[in-house]
Amino acid sequence: MIKELKEALRFAASISFWRMAVFWTISLFISYFQLHTNWIFSRRLQSYPRCRPPISESLTPVCIITGATSGLGAAAAHALSREGFFVVLVGRSSHLLSKIMTEIKTQNKDAHVKAFVVDLASFQSILEFKSSLQQWLLDCKLHCSLQLLINNAGILATSSRTTPEGYDQMMGTNYIGPFCLTKLLLPLLKRSPVPSRIVNVTSFTHRSVFDVQVDKESVYGTRFLRSEQYPFARLYEYSKLFLILFSYELHRQLGLMDQPYHVSVKYILSGFC
Repeated sequence: MIKELKEALRFAASISFWRMAVFWTISLFISYFQLHTNWIFSRRLQSYPRCRPPISESLTPVCIITGATSGLGAAAAHALSREGFFVVLVGRSSHLLSKIMTEIKTQNKDAHVKAFVVDLASFQSILEFKSSLQQWLLDCKLHCSLQLLINNAGILATSSRTTPEGYDQMMGTNYIGPFCLTKLLLPLLKRSPVPSRIVNVTSFTHRSVFDVQVDKESVYGTRFLRSEQYPFARLYEYSKLFLILFSYELHRQLGLMDQPYHVSVKYILSGFC
């Protein structure tokens, strides 16, 4: 009990805790203020079409959702299954994946769902998923076409851990993993007969980054591992900022291709979409 109390007091006295309490609160307020300001002063109301795939008897649209066992990922899986997508669930826990599959099938008996166990902090796991997915697409009798990738998986770790490749685990899961997965699946998205989309789920906490250092040590997270106290709040902010920057750059590069924006890239701030 005394040990747990000391750990709690140590956490409450840490720089990361107060960074979350102060900077994240301010960032949240700014995000809501910007959202309401844009709504009030916008000259015309914007309406967005429902995410319904093109109707085709010979083509089954596929969407991949990482972090699909809870929260936004699970909600997206339920919604997209109702819209006619073949939903591919990606997560670390086979038990939780089975649970969400059962829930989707219970609510919609006609839903098409497939699950893969993947650890986004491991390059080997991502490569194995790509191979398994390609084989499944070849074997699938529904003539599937990958049209949507939602990079939703993310963690907020309060203790320092490294990936099998030596990167910080939080940076690996939140940014490096989605980056690698997107690059590996991009050829499949380009092959879609209709425009496809990549959606990266980020966070308002990126607004708390004031000293951007986009170098190898920062991207890999190794710069932060030398600190006396693991700066988990700062690392989380960096991981989400890098995912936003990646979204902008990939969208720009895709716009320069022969078929501009056949694959589009969007990012959303969780809680503001």
